[in-house]
Amino acid sequence: MVTAVMPTYGRIDIAFENGEGSYLFDTSGEKYLDFATGIATNSLGHCHPHLVSAVREQAGKLWHVSNLYNIPQQQLFADRLVENSFADTVFFCNSGAEAMEGCLKVARKFHFENGEPKREEIVCATGAFHGRTLTTLSAGDSEKYREGFGPRPDGFHHVAFGNLNEMRAAMSDRTAAILVEPIQGEGGINPASTAYLQSLRDIADEFNTLLIFDEVQCGMGRSGRLFAYEIANVTPDIMGLAKGIGGGFPVGAVLATERAASGMVPGTHGSTYGGNPLAMAAANAVLDVILEKDFLASVVKKGTKLKNDLASLVEKHSAVLESVRGVGLMLGIKSVGPNLELMAAFRENKLLTVVAGENVVRILPPLNVSEEEISEAVQKIDQTCSQVSS
Repeated sequence: MVTAVMPTYGRIDIAFENGEGSYLFDTSGEKYLDFATGIATNSLGHCHPHLVSAVREQAGKLWHVSNLYNIPQQQLFADRLVENSFADTVFFCNSGAEAMEGCLKVARKFHFENGEPKREEIVCATGAFHGRTLTTLSAGDSEKYREGFGPRPDGFHHVAFGNLNEMRAAMSDRTAAILVEPIQGEGGINPASTAYLQSLRDIADEFNTLLIFDEVQCGMGRSGRLFAYEIANVTPDIMGLAKGIGGGFPVGAVLATERAASGMVPGTHGSTYGGNPLAMAAANAVLDVILEKDFLASVVKKGTKLKNDLASLVEKHSAVLESVRGVGLMLGIKSVGPNLELMAAFRENKLLTVVAGENVVRILPPLNVSEEEISEAVQKIDQTCSQVSS
């Protein structure tokens, strides 16, 4: 008999009742150190006072009016994103998949409006993940996720992540855009090199296409910069955001230059819930904290400490851990054995992590995690590896 909640998830048999900072407490009172953060979504941990206060205040005023009307909180957040990014304009939605769908629509509409309607193809990378809608499944690179869903939208080509020769060879007069994640998340915590991202910008310009970055997971401070593209000093034409942007509240966004968004006029795209007052209260509160003086510098500092500590554990437990990878507080450890088993072993020691491709376990603490909590996590990983190898 089917369950009332459609059984699309292989759920872990734990139910959490409340959270505080970097910790979660289940219904039996057990305490867990959360280094999964809702898959890089609870960017400020659980129940951050400023975020709670902002959402409570807005909840007592107004939740939703739809985009038929002006939404001051939305205008404020858009202004702040524009001020702090490459973008000139922002469209708000509710999830990463919606954000990436919006990015693809912006790119194709740009070429249509500029007299090149045949430019519909998107060149993507192997190992990519861009969402679970039919179109974003086509943009991603997982046959497992596509199986059983019938004909999928075409117009997507995949070339090896990091391979510029393959990228250049895939370009044609039908190419609308290049789409990559500056740091692949689901694919296994794979940061693109600075040279690769810079060359993608050059290729896009040479072939009169647009460059789209998917920063759904690596954006909003996760890399130690507000946006990961800043590390390579490369600006895209269009970018998708979600996950950490709302600190756990469903928020997504499409950022674009004025040129790229020139075809997006009234009626071309929309969202009933996107950018409603409650969502924008959460998003503005998250941005308040991330833009505080020295906050991003602290992410870099803590990320360096954590990565170095993990590297030491890789050396100590070479029978269990193969390598460490990532940037800022978006890190992964490659497991020698099955990563699902290692994640389960961490969980037994009350450390929450999440798996990724290439047999990697993602380490994604809150951006405001303390150094003491990092040390606690490292101790739990050390303890777990000793137990697994014994």
